[in-house]
Amino acid sequence: MKTTLNLNDQLLKRAKNEAARTGATLTGFVETALREKLMNDDRQRSPFTLELKTVRGHAPPNVDIADREALYDVLDRP
Repeated sequence: MKTTLNLNDQLLKRAKNEAARTGATLTGFVETALREKLMNDDRQRSPFTLELKTVRGHAPPNVDIADREALYDVLDRP
């Protein structure tokens, strides 16, 4: 993919010099640097842990759901 980047002149000069010194193209050098940076960031992240909160409540009333009047009584309670 082709893209345009606005880089600091000194940074670009250093990148070009390092690419030339190692016999790489500037594109290859930048790709490698980005890949290493992104891979290092993934390794430094701590693994995701899900913390479940316990909420204490009251047990639901025991109601025979076939008994309509008993259901209405429970639903009408404040």
